[in-house]
Amino acid sequence: MNSLCELQDIAALLRSRIALIAISSHDEKGVQQLLCELVRHERRPLFKWSLTEGLARLDTPMAAQRMHAQPVDALGHIRAVTVPGIYMLADLHPFLEDPLHVRLLKDIALDERHTLVLVSHALEIPAELDKFTARVRLALPGATELESIVREEARLWSQQNGVQVKTSPQALAMLVRNLSGLPRIDVRRLARNAMADDGAITASDLPQVTEAKYRLLGRDGVLQFEYDSVRPDQVAGFSRLKQWLGTRRPFFLGESEAPGGQRPRGVMLLGVQGCGKSLAARSVAGAWGVPLLRFDAGALYDKYIGESERNLRDALATAEVMAPCVLWIDEIEKGLATGEGDQGTSRRILGTLLTWMSEQRGAVFLVATANDIQVLPPELVRKGRFDEVFFVDLPGPQARAETLRIHLRRHSAEPDQFDLDALVQRSEGFSGAEIEQAVVSAYYAAHAKAGALDTAGLLDELAATRPLSVLMAEPVAQLRQWAQSRAVPCD
Repeated sequence: MNSLCELQDIAALLRSRIALIAISSHDEKGVQQLLCELVRHERRPLFKWSLTEGLARLDTPMAAQRMHAQPVDALGHIRAVTVPGIYMLADLHPFLEDPLHVRLLKDIALDERHTLVLVSHALEIPAELDKFTARVRLALPGATELESIVREEARLWSQQNGVQVKTSPQALAMLVRNLSGLPRIDVRRLARNAMADDGAITASDLPQVTEAKYRLLGRDGVLQFEYDSVRPDQVAGFSRLKQWLGTRRPFFLGESEAPGGQRPRGVMLLGVQGCGKSLAARSVAGAWGVPLLRFDAGALYDKYIGESERNLRDALATAEVMAPCVLWIDEIEKGLATGEGDQGTSRRILGTLLTWMSEQRGAVFLVATANDIQVLPPELVRKGRFDEVFFVDLPGPQARAETLRIHLRRHSAEPDQFDLDALVQRSEGFSGAEIEQAVVSAYYAAHAKAGALDTAGLLDELAATRPLSVLMAEPVAQLRQWAQSRAVPCD
């Protein structure tokens, strides 16, 4: 069962006799089923073309016409047919660069008799066909449709094996929840896998389903599931941020009614490199007990015009289906940097992101980290885009002591056996990452001497290190001065 919105949208396009409908989807079978459902209300026949099968009628039994397997033959035949029809063209995208194919498509569009539905995982419509084309993006299945798919797969399994699939309402609900965020074709495959071995859907199937799901989510390189969210107590400092997150947790998770119905939307973490912005982003998901999705802005850009924006929309749609979740955009300034040669792509991506930030009402909490806020577009950082802009400064004495304790314990060292006061004093101006590296280096040095990690070795490593606050004193000082009156300190 496809969503009512999708059925209505495509049905409206068919009624309006639009010449070309472009559907970007991996789920060819699902699109075919959708069209078969819709043509019941149409007086036009439905055909499907593929390179392997040629033309075949879908709404009534009819043998495939292999003589029309080549695109030029199929399009020429469709142009010559006088009876209006609907034609689903599967995987035509490799042939859209051929001028003859483009001309044939344009002739069919100008004739206004037929509707061609182009279906592929990626469609780059030539400029000549743009004004004849309506683009449709199939939404990911919601909870009702997910349950319907699982039940259908269970019914098919029972028919094949002669035994009813065993489950419970709780296990079924958990499986449906774990399948959210995936396209229909992947939902079917994972649902089949869950019941394949023992003919049952139980809680023991969920870890395998979840692991497979996160691998599928990360296959396009844009959105990655992060397994390593951390607890707030694993992060040194950030007392104000932790308190801020604690007060908003029940409103984000829906445990308390948010004012005006608006859940917390997101924060920007600006600060000196190596001071724990990424770790803090991970801790948001850990504090709220929700999945963490990392958005890779570097993998967003595509050489084809419009594809980068589509990648962004798909990633944001996936995040919405995964809700409640934290969406983390690391070093956001690199993804939204504009330049002379980007043909406006970065501006369009920014517009898409800003529109989503303004309109989305789901439980998706955006955490953006940045090292240099001054290169960001002003419309992104203005008041109201994020709930708060936090400044992550160099750690103070208490945060440095806490950082030392955390990393010493990771190396099986007891913090109370070290002169923490001397180490804290010597590490002034160090970032959290630099303190961590000093502990690691001191551990290696001690191991090379067949000794144990101690205060003297750690002081030596700190003395030999030139922190970023020294190497890049001027930019760091400028950033700290800028944030003094414009951002909320994390500590």
